[in-house]
Amino acid sequence: MTDIPRLDGPSFGPAAGGAPNKLVVLLHGYGANGDDLIGLAPAFAQVLPGALFLAPNAPDPCAANPFGGLQWFDVWQHDSPQRLAAVRRAQAAVDDFLDARLSALKLADADLALVGFSQGTMLSLHVSLRRAVPCAGVLGYSGRLESPELLPAEIRSRPPVVLVHGEQDPLLNVAMMDDAARALRSSGVTVETHRRPGLGHGIDIDGIKFGAAFLTAVVGGRGSRPASTAVSSFRSPS
Repeated sequence: MTDIPRLDGPSFGPAAGGAPNKLVVLLHGYGANGDDLIGLAPAFAQVLPGALFLAPNAPDPCAANPFGGLQWFDVWQHDSPQRLAAVRRAQAAVDDFLDARLSALKLADADLALVGFSQGTMLSLHVSLRRAVPCAGVLGYSGRLESPELLPAEIRSRPPVVLVHGEQDPLLNVAMMDDAARALRSSGVTVETHRRPGLGHGIDIDGIKFGAAFLTAVVGGRGSRPASTAVSSFRSPS
């Protein structure tokens, strides 16, 4: 693929200073940008002070939000061949971004965690399950699994996954999380799910706590702090 978009976006940390010992990449949702999801980094940095957090901007403008909104792929393509092609283009861009950043930081895939929200969750799952070497883990909020019928033939890695979803999500029904978990488990992926009562399409404090505990477990290592100390405040993605 010769037209792979080059990604860039805001960063945060390491909170402890010095060279990062872990990399956490946050993939934003449809109509947002990297500035939206980097808002989660300060909370997660409380338990991962040695981590660098990167929130790349999606490559394409989003017509639904002309004021700086971006998209990884068009939601209106539904499950058409054009949608899958767009997902694979975004996958290639994220893979290229991850490989370049890991190489520059002299870190391995085992030092990498992916965090996604909504469309960013879809892409985090799609990318991580197809990389040659598994990352440490995938944390997905309010998303779904893209093209689950292709997964048995295409899966190459099985990182642990945590999915968190509001039970009152009007955009992506919480049943999509359950469907994703079943498909992932049938392909040998370890999945933990958390339903959030009363929550719509967003992230709440308990969701951040679940995420902090998971990130501590999979990429914490030396210098990490107990997840119970995290999450003093955060800005919920929309």
